[in-house]
Amino acid sequence: MKTALITLAIIIVAVAALFFILGVMSKSGKAPGLIDGRLSQCPDKPNCICSEPKKASHYIEPLVIPENLTFDIIPALKNTIQEMGGHIEIESDKYIAATFSSAIFGFIDDLEVRIDSMQNVIHIRSASRVGHSDMGVNRKRAELFRNLYLQRVSELAGVSPGTMPESGAH
Repeated sequence: MKTALITLAIIIVAVAALFFILGVMSKSGKAPGLIDGRLSQCPDKPNCICSEPKKASHYIEPLVIPENLTFDIIPALKNTIQEMGGHIEIESDKYIAATFSSAIFGFIDDLEVRIDSMQNVIHIRSASRVGHSDMGVNRKRAELFRNLYLQRVSELAGVSPGTMPESGAH
């Protein structure tokens, strides 16, 4: 019995050390950025979702930019990210990269948004920098971003959130 407890304690310490190391490793990376003007494709791991390119297991619909917009969308996107607890790392007139940190081991995840004014949509990519599974965290983050974005834009546009288009038509 004593040997089993010691073995269990060693395993718990080893797993905690591994998670700590992965948390530190995630801090040294950065968002992949744009490749040929588009968001990067997700790797073959379940810890990433993206609205471009369409890859069934990682796909999420882009956000629609309302027609006849009378305000700059970038501040609304930035405020939404910051309201969610994100830290904006890169910003241009068509692209924002932000980081989110997990509470326990400090894992860093990237949230990227790209404004596609030709299609009138905002593409989203949310991904973990390290590890394999994220237990659905990135999909939940993207859905929260979508809901907060729709709420913020509807307030700025002076319309009801229920009348806002929710996804892009590709």
